[in-house]
Amino acid sequence: MIWLTWRQFRAQAITAAAVLVVFAVLLAVTGPHLASLYAASGIAGCHGSSCGQLASSFVGRLQAAGPYPALDVLSIAVIILTPAMIGVFWGAPLIARELETGTFRLAWTQSVSRARWLAVKLGLVGLAAMALTEGLSLMQAWWAAPLGRAVGYGAGGSLLAAGRFAPAVFASHGITPLGYAAFAFVLGAATGVLIRHAIPAMAVTLAIFAVVQIAVPLWIRPHLIPADHVVAPLSLVQTSLVGVTSPDNLSFPADGLLSEPGAWILSSGPVTSAGQPVITPPAACGVGRGVNLDLLAGCLARQGVRESISYQPVSRFWALQWVETAIYLILALALAWYCFWRVDRRLA
Repeated sequence: MIWLTWRQFRAQAITAAAVLVVFAVLLAVTGPHLASLYAASGIAGCHGSSCGQLASSFVGRLQAAGPYPALDVLSIAVIILTPAMIGVFWGAPLIARELETGTFRLAWTQSVSRARWLAVKLGLVGLAAMALTEGLSLMQAWWAAPLGRAVGYGAGGSLLAAGRFAPAVFASHGITPLGYAAFAFVLGAATGVLIRHAIPAMAVTLAIFAVVQIAVPLWIRPHLIPADHVVAPLSLVQTSLVGVTSPDNLSFPADGLLSEPGAWILSSGPVTSAGQPVITPPAACGVGRGVNLDLLAGCLARQGVRESISYQPVSRFWALQWVETAIYLILALALAWYCFWRVDRRLA
């Protein structure tokens, strides 16, 4: 049964191996030079406030020239799209094509039981899907390690220096690609069992997986672990007052917290020293178009305006990774159970 599954899957396996080789060669060719640029930047031996300046300068040089921005975006996109492609091209046709062509009747009349037939198919191809996705992720993590260290020192302001909690970075690093691949593959298989036709199952799988991948970072991930809350002076908040030009509105979302570099800011807003939301700016600060932003910040601070922030500290990156991955794996197990139930009980 294992040999038969390999024979049916060998085209996909060869394609996956080719993708891994091309990906590895591309990153191996450019990775050492990126590491040497980081070593020459002086970040490794810096101290104090100079680290942030050196990190920003390093990222700025990479952003201005060279293939690194394009490679970073391309490699992350490949990792994010791989689970979707696995669900569509590996998962959906896995059982649907057998049902569509009628070959399942021959397979199920042999000495191999339905349960074993399905277990081998789901197990062998599912493990290959997880290995492929995580292999791509590990290679990209090795290549982008200098960028990650620069971001840890405070570099930012560009896609190249996106923090660990940025949706694309979070979805392509750590262990979450394992969960995405497992879920997408079994989702495709379950959809194929239900619809029993490969092409419609592929379309439905892609649609469902896309909806889940959009919904989780927007509405589920922020609530997986209770957030921390702090009311911080404006001097400790990375924010922009550029939008504060109307005397009727005071709104300047926080971009970062100096005491928690790399934190994921979930929500923020100006409040008084007593913690009450501030909707209109103090009259003494003379908010309007053309206002001096430095003077405005000082005036708001003197008037007791602070920033209330809900955030996830960077130390919770791996906790969020484990929780989200566990959710996807549980969903994959539930869908696998459905496949076994449907094949064993419902299909003729």
